[in-house]
Amino acid sequence: LTDYSIQRHYPEVAEAAAPALAFFARVVEAQARLVAHWMSIGFIHGVMNTDNTAISGETIDYGPCAFMDEFRHDKVFSSIDRNGRYAYSNQPSIGLWNLTRLAETLLPLFDEDPQAAVKIAQEVLERYAERYEAAWLAAMRGKCGLTACRGTERGADKGLIEDLLAVMADNRADFTLTFYHLSRLADQPSEQDNDLRALFDNFAQIDTWLAEWRRRLSLEPQSDAARQQSMQAVNPVYIPRNHQIETAIRAAEDQGDFSVFHALHAVLQDPYVQQDGQQGYMQAPEPEEVVEYTFCGT
Repeated sequence: LTDYSIQRHYPEVAEAAAPALAFFARVVEAQARLVAHWMSIGFIHGVMNTDNTAISGETIDYGPCAFMDEFRHDKVFSSIDRNGRYAYSNQPSIGLWNLTRLAETLLPLFDEDPQAAVKIAQEVLERYAERYEAAWLAAMRGKCGLTACRGTERGADKGLIEDLLAVMADNRADFTLTFYHLSRLADQPSEQDNDLRALFDNFAQIDTWLAEWRRRLSLEPQSDAARQQSMQAVNPVYIPRNHQIETAIRAAEDQGDFSVFHALHAVLQDPYVQQDGQQGYMQAPEPEEVVEYTFCGT
């Protein structure tokens, strides 16, 4: 089975000195990148267990998944996840837990000596956190228009990004709209700032962060226009919002009307470009439209 998996997904490691070990290292890398990517767009995999984790590094069997509206570190959607095992902030560590279970099945292929095999597996698993953080920071830097340019520190950028997430959490700001409006701001304060500020109850908090962000932007070599373009390429305008999905389901199931689904599906084919006449698909739900739980089968 391992040989088959290597040939299908990672044929380049077949000639490695230890193919099974090289294969496992590739799977660890793929999972780290995948989880970092979906964390960067506010995606929550509702049931992120081992049988829903693919060695190919793709997301399968979404089940009761969802994209966040208001940002919360502990956000859970799945109706069966009563203890928050797969909450947004837990997803990176669950990725490592799942990979550890895979490692256990491969131990006999790493070394005939069980203790030696465990040590080999641990060495690969220890790289996961580093790979995940690097992928997450690269993605979040991109969302904030930051590059790893001269004079900047990795730790400082990480702190700046975490500060934004903290302010978002304090204000329950919409995840997608926060980064979308941020991508449209200039490197100097302007009226455009008000679109972003409107997402926050505490203006002082976001204004303080924006001042720090703009100080960091002053170190960037790229032009304002180039920076905005790069940000808009990774910050979606549209996501499949839960209340819109629910509306499509109700129309299809209750009235046999699939036009609502097809209209939503059409908009989502180009999620990073603002489309004429589709303003409604950008909007966060009204209080009465909020979908708190999603279910297998959605």
